[in-house]
Amino acid sequence: MDSVMVIAAQSIQRDAMFEFARNLVRTPSLPTQEGQVAALIADEMRRLGYEVTVDPMGNVIGRIGPGSGKKLLYNGHMDTVDMGDPDAWERDPYGGDIEDGILYGRGACDMKGALAAMIYGGKALLDSGVPLEGDLYVAAVVQEEPCEGLAMRHIVEDGGLRPDWVVLGEATNLQLARGQRGRIEVEVNIHGRSAHAAAPERGVNAVYGAARVIVAVELLAPQLNHDSFLGKGSIAVTEINSTASSRNAVPDHCSLYIDRRLTIGETETKALAEIRRILSREGVEATIDVPTYRSTSYTGYQAEARQYFPYWVTSEDESLLTTAMGIIEHTLEYVPRIGKWEFSTDGVYTAGVAGIPTIGFGPGEERYSHTVDDQIRLADIESAAQVYANLAARMLARGQ
Repeated sequence: MDSVMVIAAQSIQRDAMFEFARNLVRTPSLPTQEGQVAALIADEMRRLGYEVTVDPMGNVIGRIGPGSGKKLLYNGHMDTVDMGDPDAWERDPYGGDIEDGILYGRGACDMKGALAAMIYGGKALLDSGVPLEGDLYVAAVVQEEPCEGLAMRHIVEDGGLRPDWVVLGEATNLQLARGQRGRIEVEVNIHGRSAHAAAPERGVNAVYGAARVIVAVELLAPQLNHDSFLGKGSIAVTEINSTASSRNAVPDHCSLYIDRRLTIGETETKALAEIRRILSREGVEATIDVPTYRSTSYTGYQAEARQYFPYWVTSEDESLLTTAMGIIEHTLEYVPRIGKWEFSTDGVYTAGVAGIPTIGFGPGEERYSHTVDDQIRLADIESAAQVYANLAARMLARGQ
């Protein structure tokens, strides 16, 4: 293993990788608007020697290897959240500024730095000359921010690419992640009966019904399951809307949106049953639904998915995880911590639905994601690229 690592580590084209990461940050890529950054990534992959495919949904998939054998897939999403208030930024969010070894800008941490590291880690593997008996895929995917797992479902189920292992490059601060809580979005539509506000007793105020539900949701939260690894389930009302014929009429409809985070032992069925019990106990007439995300990709491809994302946990003795631990220890000279993500990732599909062994390893600190201080250390991008190269060599090299 040591000889493979020395070759791979010496092959990183660090200056070109940093400039590529900078160009990625300089290229806005909101969900369904990733076309420009996708073209940039595809061109860079081709220049570096990847075999490149852009699928109907717009995911960019690069391959290195013989076209047979085991498949290791590195996953990173191209889309980012919006910049928000531009005046809140100290630097141009799309300027790609580098200062004191830190790259700043929207998507630097989440997760364009990791994409650059994956792509150049693959290039280092290619340049090393290590003979491979399996394929490395780097998948730069669309629309992860609004609907995690959607793109990977398309790659696996529609594209026919089912990897044997998946590494997610979401920010872990160069540590390891082996799971996350799931989540489900629930829409509660509360039905009332309108009346003139001067005689509210003639109607049924849907907002009052919503208020009882909100209090009950708050009281439910402490009772939710707790897992020693994933942590506690959570529930929160995140949006409320009501309708009435005028401001002096009793509202006949009120909708609530609930974000429910699921720990081990919690499923869609369980989460919905909890809300139904609240409605029954409070005497509130309502319907509940799991919303469907619908989108048209920058390619024109139309996709949809219910907003239910199962939790997932990869076993501590999974070979991909134990191998990654050894690679990090030898390459970066420390023993990595093994933890979990607080946020959601494409692992909800790869591990949670498809059952593919999945781990997380990426540069960047989670605390900078989605903030006006979005940033990543260049040294961490380089360290991640070395690990990506060495891990792929170890998993895919002939005789390993």
